[in-house]
Amino acid sequence: MSSNNRTLPRILQTPAVVLLLIWMLVPLSMTLYFSFIRYVLNNTRRPEWTTPSPSNWRGFGNYEYVLNAKDFWFAIQNSVFIVTSILIITVVLGLGIAVLVNRKFPGRGIVRVLLISPFFVMPAVNAVLWINMILDPVLGLNGLAVAGINSVVDGLRDFPVLGWFFNLWPVLEPISFRATQTSAYAVIMMVAWQWTPFAVLIFMTSLQSEDESQKEAATLDGASPWSQFINLTVPHLARPIAIVVMIQSIFHLSLYAEIEIVSRGSGNKNLPYLIGEFTNNNIGAASATGIFAVILANIIAIFLLRMVGKSLMD
Repeated sequence: MSSNNRTLPRILQTPAVVLLLIWMLVPLSMTLYFSFIRYVLNNTRRPEWTTPSPSNWRGFGNYEYVLNAKDFWFAIQNSVFIVTSILIITVVLGLGIAVLVNRKFPGRGIVRVLLISPFFVMPAVNAVLWINMILDPVLGLNGLAVAGINSVVDGLRDFPVLGWFFNLWPVLEPISFRATQTSAYAVIMMVAWQWTPFAVLIFMTSLQSEDESQKEAATLDGASPWSQFINLTVPHLARPIAIVVMIQSIFHLSLYAEIEIVSRGSGNKNLPYLIGEFTNNNIGAASATGIFAVILANIIAIFLLRMVGKSLMD
């Protein structure tokens, strides 16, 4: 291609590239600037701090304040724990479901549509449905299931043979997923339920291109279905798995609605939620936390991009 032919596409791409850079760099630059100044809204004692003036320069004071905040390190650990747990569940379940629905059976098209539909539920709606209709310890399926088990066990206590065993059975109590110790697991379950269809869709699409002749040859050689799955299917899905992990990590690092609805951050904060708490007044501290979130996201992104690049090279 001649230089003239290369110039025109570059000129046509320039407006989009410039707008993209402005859209990315302006908010990041403002966040970086705010993180180095005292910028606190509604501060009646120090009105000069309510404006982002260079005279309020604080240096690394906001970063020191955030690092010493009681919830900062917990928020980082909780962010990594939630994201890692969701990824493991969605990849394992998505892979298993994709392999099952890849077979021919009556109504396969309807089943595929139903499997994908949870992905289109809004996160806030998904959280409300789960915490009230499924995980509620009184009116949800959680409470009804525990009450049903207790009722069955009570009915079996009078049996002459097995009654002694069921008399030893303790009365079960439903788990309160709004509690501090369990709210993170509620978030993991509801987000994994919503994002497993995404993994199923990606894996199912990739399985359509799997070489069936290799599986037939492996069957003739006496390979078991499990051996075929490990040695043929999983390597074939290496790239889709890497892509699913990368895309989901980007979204799950910014979880907010689910945490707010389940526990309002009580014992279950992540970095975006911690930023939201600071943003109520302390813009400087919130901006410093945002920079830490950007650093964490970039560390994870570099690792994931290397993993994706390696899978593409194989």
